[in-house]
Amino acid sequence: MNATGQARAARHAPENPGQGRDVFAYLRSGPFGGPTPAVAALLVLMPVALPSSTMATEILIFAMATLACNLLLGYGGLLSFGQAIFFGAGAYLSSLATMHLGAGLLPALLAAVVSGAILAALVGALAVRRTGIYFVMMTLAFNQTAYFIAYTLSDWTGGDNGLLDVPRPPLTLFGAALADLSTATSYYVFTAVLFLLVFIAVRRVIASPFGSTLIAVRENEDRARALGYDTRNFKITAFALSGAVTSLAGALYAMLLNFAPLENIQLSMSENIVIMTVIGGTGSLLGSLLGAGAWVIISDMLAEIWPRWQILTGGALILIVLFLRGGLWGGVESLMRRFSGGGAHHAPDGNPDDAGPPPQPME
Repeated sequence: MNATGQARAARHAPENPGQGRDVFAYLRSGPFGGPTPAVAALLVLMPVALPSSTMATEILIFAMATLACNLLLGYGGLLSFGQAIFFGAGAYLSSLATMHLGAGLLPALLAAVVSGAILAALVGALAVRRTGIYFVMMTLAFNQTAYFIAYTLSDWTGGDNGLLDVPRPPLTLFGAALADLSTATSYYVFTAVLFLLVFIAVRRVIASPFGSTLIAVRENEDRARALGYDTRNFKITAFALSGAVTSLAGALYAMLLNFAPLENIQLSMSENIVIMTVIGGTGSLLGSLLGAGAWVIISDMLAEIWPRWQILTGGALILIVLFLRGGLWGGVESLMRRFSGGGAHHAPDGNPDDAGPPPQPME
């Protein structure tokens, strides 16, 4: 090529050859890229495809709690049976704030989030002192302790009866009423917006250096510690983030039912959240939504057919563990790769497995 042709090519070439690829990578893995549009589309379709908006709201609430559990189990390798502590605490504190302090919707939810983060940080600070089965047993013991505390403080929690007539305040901002959430549809829309924001936030946490380091701690804690990381603080921070999101889900659930039952803080609630996480797929944010949806829908359908429906759900869980090691989302990914003829494998959060350099020690 002569000098004239080279000059013409230079004029038409982009200033930064990698700029187009950077934009594409951002659209694919940025906060509003990757699986986020698919989740937004599901949120629009759910109230239409499901029998009621109330069921759709319940699925999103439990999917939010499953997201929080996945942050611990899927990305931190921490199997916690204490998630009901934060779920129940969020339900109780937000209900008490609206019933006795006259708090609005947003202040009540904010109180649940802050208290859940603080409570989870305290529980995590004690639980992460042990590993393996001892860690699991400590979270279980904390859950049982919290349950009996809630049962004993019946003047505040209602005991066996729970807190009745929990209000669902309208959405207000600086004294101005923005929306009346008394109908099932309006409350679903509000919950869907919150879920989408939480989903984006959790994706950003996982894609951040903190998330990469948390995964490194899960894979080899001794090596991460040798690189200079304070692994204990990373685990406690993950607990605090998980507790904040779980408490938000508990507060939304109490407002959905207009009732905060004692069962919210029982060990069985922790078990259900862990089961939904495993069914959907550990380490998969989309799997959290699939797991919660499958659990709520199947439970609702089977409960109408047979009073012993837990036996069938237990059998389904055994089959998933044996034949779908990646959960429902792992099965979906396998089908997608099979029909697309293979291709690069992507991580559950929508980012390539090899995206980004390995984490560096923090100063």
